Amino acid sequence: MTDAPPRHRSAYAWRAKLGLIVPPTNTVNEAEWARLMPDGVTAHTMRMVLHDTASAAGEAALWADLEQAVGHLTPARVDVIAYACTAGSMTVPPTAMADRLSGLAERPAATTAAAIVAALQALGVARLAVATPYHQALDDHEVAFLTGCGFAVTAIAGLGHGAGGRHEYTRIAETPLEAVAGHARSVMTAEAEALLLSCTDFPTLKLIPDLERELGVPVISSNTATLWRCLRLAGIADDRPAGGRLFACPWSGVTPA
Repeated sequence: MTDAPPRHRSAYAWRAKLGLIVPPTNTVNEAEWARLMPDGVTAHTMRMVLHDTASAAGEAALWADLEQAVGHLTPARVDVIAYACTAGSMTVPPTAMADRLSGLAERPAATTAAAIVAALQALGVARLAVATPYHQALDDHEVAFLTGCGFAVTAIAGLGHGAGGRHEYTRIAETPLEAVAGHARSVMTAEAEALLLSCTDFPTLKLIPDLERELGVPVISSNTATLWRCLRLAGIADDRPAGGRLFACPWSGVTPA
């Protein structure tokens, strides 16, 4: 914790307020952030429907809803805004969506996808294994994004949720921790320099320190990467050991290209 002067006259958020936009079924992101939040920092959440951005109409609807969500968050005087949807924020270049969101919010903004890229860069990772709860189409989308950002994906596997429709997404948060851990171990390869546990609604936080010790590599999740990025954008460099090695990385100004 730094000795910087208070940013806000607030009993709970004198250091920073983070604005968080999550999909409507997501119940894990807020819970995991709450376990990691440094003293003097608070998170404030909006829920927003998912959009199919393959069409111009879907893209327009996404940005209309993001603008509305930002409009509800900015009166709370949040210092950083995050769109915490992994697959929904995977744009190349990865900063494209975050930059546009920052322009809307008139303050720093992060997306989960851009945060993952920044986290991997900060850790010096070039090759990674990826465990997801997704179906094949979303896994393929994730590989295309990561390879487009210059990373090598040594292996990826999903649990198949969403193959039968979006109504299956509620099952992601219900995945038992032991099943998540087994899935994570099964996807790891000798060539991988890190393990990514992808999806902001995938319960992973309690597993990260043990997996890092067992596998001998950094383990990041969608939620740890997004929080790390938001804290660094807010000028907060606290280490959060429960979130893994990532939080020991000092802010270096790394920005995904």
